[in-house]
Amino acid sequence: MSFIDDDRPQKKVAHEIGTDLSMLSVDELKARVELLKAEIGRIEAEAARKASDRAAAEKLFRS
Repeated sequence: MSFIDDDRPQKKVAHEIGTDLSMLSVDELKARVELLKAEIGRIEAEAARKASDRAAAEKLFRS
């Protein structure tokens, strides 16, 4: 392992699946719910984009 890797700041994880939630406040829990909803929306949009691209490619090659 390189010493350079140790100097980099570690990115703080906003939420990790399976994390103990018992020490979080109601406001912190609500913030995580909103964060996860936004992430779900981002993932669904990407899945829809890829499905659209695939459908267009299949249509092109069927012709």
